[in-house]
Formats: sequence, C-alpha cells, structure tokens
Amino acid sequence: MIKILIDSASDIEQEEAQKMGIDMIPVEVCFGEETYLDGVNLSHSRFFEKLIESDDLPKTSMINEYRWDEAFGKLTENGDQVIAITLSSKLSGIYSCANEAARHYLGKVFVIDSLNAATGERILCDYALSLVEKNFDIDYIVHELNEKKKKIQVIAVVDTLKYLRKGGRISGVTALAGEMLSIKPVVSVIDGEVKLVGKAIGSKKSNNLLMQLVQKCGGIDFSMPYGLMYSGLSDEYLQKYLRDSAALWQEHIDDLTKIPIYLIGSTIGTHVGPNAIGVAFFCR
Repeated sequence: MIKILIDSASDIEQEEAQKMGIDMIPVEVCFGEETYLDGVNLSHSRFFEKLIESDDLPKTSMINEYRWDEAFGKLTENGDQVIAITLSSKLSGIYSCANEAARHYLGKVFVIDSLNAATGERILCDYALSLVEKNFDIDYIVHELNEKKKKIQVIAVVDTLKYLRKGGRISGVTALAGEMLSIKPVVSVIDGEVKLVGKAIGSKKSNNLLMQLVQKCGGIDFSMPYGLMYSGLSDEYLQKYLRDSAALWQEHIDDLTKIPIYLIGSTIGTHVGPNAIGVAFFCR
C-alpha cells in the first residue's frame, strides 16, 4: 500500500486529511507563549482571528527531522510505502529535514519537494492521490509528480502590505506608501520562490491583472486538480474575483459553486495577512 503524507503548509487540516485518506504532519505556530499545531488544534479561521487580534506576528517552526522520522516509522511499520510532499525547499528547511529522515527508510519513503506552497502544494497532493487510486507503482508516481510539479502555477493578490512589513519582507516606508495608494501586489511562486509579478491600484485592477496572468501562462488544464484560495475570515474578495473572471471558468465548469475553494493557513497566512486571494492550477 502507498500512503501519502503532507505537511500543513498545504493548508490541509487534520480532519480533512482523514477524509481524503492521507496523513498530515503539522507546522507548530506560536502566539507569544502559546504553541499550537497548525490545522490540528488551531483551525485556519481561528488562526486569522488570533492574527488580527495580535500586535505581533506569530512564529512558525520548521518540522524537524525527528518528527518526520517518527511519522515515517509509524506509516511504514506494516510494510507500506510513503510519498511525502513538502513545502518548497526554497521557502523552508522542511524538505531538507524530511529528506534526511527518509534516508533511514530507503525504498520505503520518497520525499517530493513541491516547489510550492498553500493550494499549489495541495493540488500536487490531489494529483498524487489520484495516481495512487489508479494503482500505479511508486516509481511511476514519484516520476510523474516531479515532472508535473513544474507545471503548477500559483498567482495571488495580497490585500495589505502590513504583514509583509511586520515580517521584515518590505520596509515600513514602502508599506506606508503602498497602503496610501491602495497598491495591491500580485505575487507568484516561480521556481519554488515567491516573487512579485505585478502591482495594481484597487481591487478591480488587481482582479483584472490576476486574470491576465492566468491566461498569460497558457491557461488552466482543467483535466488536472486546481483551486482558488483566500485568507482571513471572509471570502468576499474571492467571490468578487470569481464574478469578475466568470468567463475564464464558465467554458469549462457549468456551476461555479463547484470550483474548489480553500482557506489559507498559518504558514503563508502569517505573511500575507487577511483578504488575500489566489488561484492554483496546472498550466496547459
């Protein structure tokens, strides 16, 4: 039997992972003296409640080699094989720790660097699950995942620069100027790193830019997993984007309410803050 293990940077919570038939290993999140397990005893919605209430950014800690080793040991004890999918190695040391732990389980554990995060990591997991369900052998699945992950596109609009400033990603002056001008940065995951791909003033222009960037990279392969994502306590901004971009979806999907929508969790949510929206897909 082939089992799928994924970290919580994929924004898959524990209860959902159980329904999917996979295992999830959580990132630890610290608000002051309080430590939580992402997606286990800290839901994504509760995370944003605490983030908005807090003056300081929470701290997330890497999943260390010991925790990966513990998970691999448990999952392989009956002779099963494991495919572990991780947050991009260029964003965290999670992949490195998982890879080191996997050395103790040669032929049993295979670690995939998703080169992505959030819903981008999640849709690679969805694809892995579909291959397992079709009874492909593990070597074929690992090869497919490493090839297909190159086609994943994640494009997102960040509503506020406040949290990027708090995390030291941009200067206070830049953040203040951006807030005053209502500048909304558009970011993408490129070669495993988050990069700025555009700026827009106001939500309408940012939605238009988001649509243009989706089309620019060749459009969405609707035969593969895809999804929309948002951060915060409401999906109001995402629903507006969905209405604005209806033409992009209606040709392929009869009912727009069936488009998968996911709430961003703590790993990425710490940096983008509330009201970010995005799309993740395999390009054609």
